[in-house]
Amino acid sequence: MKTISAQPGDNISKPEVTHLSPFGIWLLIDDRELFLPFEKFPWFRTAAVAAIYDVEQPHPRHLHWPQLDIDLAVDSIEHPEQFPLVSK
Repeated sequence: MKTISAQPGDNISKPEVTHLSPFGIWLLIDDRELFLPFEKFPWFRTAAVAAIYDVEQPHPRHLHWPQLDIDLAVDSIEHPEQFPLVSK
């Protein structure tokens, strides 16, 4: 007898930095690879490599880099034009 689950389980895969380049960071989230260009995400440009690789996903649409004290919504990576940088 085959048992079929009514709902899929929680996603247990961690976000993973797959590549660093002079232009930005490639990040694997679930089954998608997203690019964070330093032009749009300048906080990572001078960060230590180990700190960039230390990324957590406390919620499905939220990422956190504890060593850098950076929190990003996944939406801001997917649609950076909707989240312009503002500095004073």
